[in-house]
Amino acid sequence: MPDHPRFTINRSMVALVPEQPFLDWIQAVDPQPVAGLTLEHVREDQSVFLVPEELADTHENAVRWVEKRWQAFFEFMLGEWFDDSMWPEKLTLQMFRAWFSVRYHSMVFDMVPDVPVMHEDWDEDDDSPDLLH
Repeated sequence: MPDHPRFTINRSMVALVPEQPFLDWIQAVDPQPVAGLTLEHVREDQSVFLVPEELADTHENAVRWVEKRWQAFFEFMLGEWFDDSMWPEKLTLQMFRAWFSVRYHSMVFDMVPDVPVMHEDWDEDDDSPDLLH
């Protein structure tokens, strides 16, 4: 591993940062609520998404890119906590914007360039990961 960041990959990165309405929903539907669950705890291990750097080259463009796909992102984030039987009846872009903030990073550094990046398709029955070079 190099001593300093040297290699970048051809992606930008976004994270969906949970906001208070998301925590409120978790606490309202959880059949076994976690005592003392805070927004800080919910934000600790955020899912991050690599996005096309040419389409998400600024914060505004990244938000636009995410919001074009808001429903898939929203469903993913809800599914990280509970199955769809516990989700709100109606999901909207306005609700998505209230429940999550988009954090954008234009540079993604690869700190282990001597190890290939593995890509695993969770929708495939085949368990063998594809290598991306």
